[in-house]
Amino acid sequence: MNDLTCIIIGGGHAGLSALKAIKETTRGLANGRRIRFVLLDKQPGHVRKMLLFRPAVGEEEIMIPWMHYSFSQGVEFVQGTVTSVDSGRKQIQYKDAEGNEAWTRYDLLVVAVGSVARRPDPDRGGISLTDLQTAAVIRERWRANLRQAVGETNPKERKRMMTVAVAGAGISGVETSAELVIEMQKEASSLGLNLSDVSVYLLNVKERLFPEAPEKVGYKLERTLNKCGVTVLHNRKAIREEAGMVTVSNGDRMPVGLCIWTIGLIPNPQLRSMGLPLTPDGQVLVDGSYRVQGAPGVYSIGDCTRIVDPRNGKADQMTCKEGGLQGDRLGKIVLADLEGRPAPIHKKVPLDFFCIGLGENRGLVWGRKQGFNMIITGKLAWKFRNIAWKAGSKLL
Repeated sequence: MNDLTCIIIGGGHAGLSALKAIKETTRGLANGRRIRFVLLDKQPGHVRKMLLFRPAVGEEEIMIPWMHYSFSQGVEFVQGTVTSVDSGRKQIQYKDAEGNEAWTRYDLLVVAVGSVARRPDPDRGGISLTDLQTAAVIRERWRANLRQAVGETNPKERKRMMTVAVAGAGISGVETSAELVIEMQKEASSLGLNLSDVSVYLLNVKERLFPEAPEKVGYKLERTLNKCGVTVLHNRKAIREEAGMVTVSNGDRMPVGLCIWTIGLIPNPQLRSMGLPLTPDGQVLVDGSYRVQGAPGVYSIGDCTRIVDPRNGKADQMTCKEGGLQGDRLGKIVLADLEGRPAPIHKKVPLDFFCIGLGENRGLVWGRKQGFNMIITGKLAWKFRNIAWKAGSKLL
């Protein structure tokens, strides 16, 4: 009998979870047929997207080679970008790393292409923290500004060069601003600059930080940021950055050396060309067992998918935590479908749990279950955050 081919599109957090779970749950076999696993991703390795701010503030390498993972043994890796899915013929078209077009067939297909950072219109200036390339540009930009500030005799201009605005106060913006101000202070000290001239502003369009949690948690988070050196400005939306000035929604104009956009996520636009059923927001439509509507053998999980608990109608958020849980469940679903028995149904975990890193030995963890709130700060929270980062990338 011929092998079954299982292709996972996307090697992010959800894709890795799916690959590991399906491989381990099926043990590489289905009804006596061997399962051939193929992971297709545009990158040469797994990018730890939750740590994207790290190469923007320092030299940390956040790409993990595919072969680093024990469950990668026997898996074929293809670097490329999927351009279309023909669910009738069970084949996908993709463009490889050299730009060559190719088709390949599948028996099982998992779409886990995730999300991308939202970008403002180009005429709004600034730099969006979207990938490894923009992270490197951001790092070189603020470092160059500090070096230029050494020889600047005009105090106001020197202060501007040493000021950064982070537009967008979700967890990405919070973690970026916290680690950035620490690294800028270290660099300024090594250059003999006045540390009081280092300024990082976090622009928050809402009334307070972290609205998912009770007010006291948001206030505690803001106080910790303040201690790091970050100034949080609420009810402020960055309109545009131009010629070293950020125009803010309240009419203020802030002199800055750099404006970084961290304004949330959108489902991967790559989905629009695949021919799969999508919501108006661009997420893949699936049933309660992650099966893509009208496409036998095709599943979808992670940020790119609209996943709803059929019991209560609540949708999963676009988080690494939920994508990992979906991947674990998908392994059981695929095995059940291959064996022709009822498959598990999605169930939203009734636990709110968030970890936020605020620089080495600083962090905040908040969780809530059955009305009970838990808050952890300091070194222990930092350890929790590091565990979450590693778990999300299957490094534990």
